[in-house]
Amino acid sequence: MIESDNIVLGGNIELAGFKELDGGSMVILKKMIGNQVRKMSDTAENFEKLTVTMKKVGTGNNKFEIQAKLMDNGKPFTSEVTDFNLFFTMDKALRQILNQISK
Repeated sequence: MIESDNIVLGGNIELAGFKELDGGSMVILKKMIGNQVRKMSDTAENFEKLTVTMKKVGTGNNKFEIQAKLMDNGKPFTSEVTDFNLFFTMDKALRQILNQISK
């Protein structure tokens, strides 16, 4: 079920926890996600959906935790990465999934 807090991109990408980000960061993240999803859909058997959840964690909420889940032909592929830089964290989480489906 899609919550009203979530952002849906292109019908098969769902972002949760990103509402508080500024517009500039969202533009960069959407481009990063779009590029990785293109690679995933080319590699996957049957790309169904990618769900990415962001949480701020740590003392003072200064770390970002990204949880990503790709459904490919009914099979889930997941990754979870926590780091201080949001863009690095997102890239690493999506690359982990891409590496899993490439095997």
